[in-house]
Amino acid sequence: MHLASRRSTLLSHVWKFSFSYRSAPVSHNQNQGQDDRYRRKDQERKENEEPSIGSPARIQKLIASQSDPLLAKEIFDLASRQPNFQHSYASYHSLILKLGRSHHFSLMQALLSSLKSHDYSISPSLFTHIIKIYGDAKMLEKALKTFYTILEFNIKPLTKHLNSILEILVADRNFIRPAFDLFRSAHKYGVSPNTKSYNILMRAFCLNNDLSIAYSLFNKMFKRDVLPDVESYRILMQGLCRKSQVNKAVDLLEDMLNKGFVPDTLSYTTLLNSLCRKKKLKEAYKLLCRMKVKGCNPDILHYNTVILGYCKVGHAADACKVLDDMPSNGCLPNLISYQNIVGGLCNQGMYDEAKHYAEVMMLKGFSPHFSIVHLLIKGFCKVGKTEDACEVLIELLRNGNSPHADTWAEILPRICEADSPETMGDVLKQVLKVEIKPDTRIVEVGAGLEEYLIKKIKSRSRTS
Repeated sequence: MHLASRRSTLLSHVWKFSFSYRSAPVSHNQNQGQDDRYRRKDQERKENEEPSIGSPARIQKLIASQSDPLLAKEIFDLASRQPNFQHSYASYHSLILKLGRSHHFSLMQALLSSLKSHDYSISPSLFTHIIKIYGDAKMLEKALKTFYTILEFNIKPLTKHLNSILEILVADRNFIRPAFDLFRSAHKYGVSPNTKSYNILMRAFCLNNDLSIAYSLFNKMFKRDVLPDVESYRILMQGLCRKSQVNKAVDLLEDMLNKGFVPDTLSYTTLLNSLCRKKKLKEAYKLLCRMKVKGCNPDILHYNTVILGYCKVGHAADACKVLDDMPSNGCLPNLISYQNIVGGLCNQGMYDEAKHYAEVMMLKGFSPHFSIVHLLIKGFCKVGKTEDACEVLIELLRNGNSPHADTWAEILPRICEADSPETMGDVLKQVLKVEIKPDTRIVEVGAGLEEYLIKKIKSRSRTS
């Protein structure tokens, strides 16, 4: 009640300023009494006269300016009741969208039905907006029905109307078939599906594991003189890769190249990922090398995909070759590149090579993840190369990084057991130079430090 009262008050104020009363000229008669009588009669006439509202353009501006859609509707209705007044199409258009966007769907539909009975030139964009309104509200059946509503207005639906409805419908798996039915019957209503129409359905069927239907749609494009685009090929390649049919996806890439298309980076990413998952690293590297020749420069994501692929199958040396070739191909390795290399080398026991790339990584200003450092230091300790482990630790500390507590626990016993404690003591000197932070976790290895100091004191006492 409070809201209705407030809306009524607002309406009265809005309406007060929308009226313009007709005024009559005042006669300046020398007879003041007669002049007064004219004025009184004129005032009485104006009081009894129906107000003349503003023009349809003025009413449209009032409607468009209202934030409350129901107040806008009341202004519309009040204007409709005035004699000889007809709303402009712009008023209908504006109010229909206001009501729809505020989810007053029954009022929107009633106004749309009213619009149909008037002789207006209706913009197809109105239905584009209505379709989107129903789509945003997840009212898929209403969105589908809107297509047929367009026909009721004797308007030819546009391809963009079809595509808008298709995109909305295929977002729900249960509406893929109705979308397909609409697509197949569109020509009956004079609508010709375009490349985007096919792409929408191909993607939906691929994601729904109906690859055969997607493939059929792709082939029909050529028969119906609809030219596929890069996205058409990519959608189908992604579908093939999901089905582990990577060889067919590569064949499709070849067909794409032969027809003069330049694949985009996402197409190559899809194929490289799939080839690496299938452990077809030679094919992946070959594809990586061909990219630049075919007009698509490989980026860091493509290189890292192949590097990781090599490392996962135990071919870290090949991954190193890929990384070393990157700068000459216009792409610089990043932190992930180096971490994959160091991790892959460590997993193969190639700790000296891993140490080299770790040092290069830190020299370039990258801060390695503690797990990579731990893997390298633990590996050196495992094979008895404590000095090398200490060098990695010192370099890490020199670059302002702190190892994990597990790494301290791994290396400190080796330091304490070393035959040359003076040399190993350099590590602890470096440790003391590092600002102690919560993530440094030196406190957690205090027992190891204590053991080292006791051993050092005993060693000195024996020599003296």
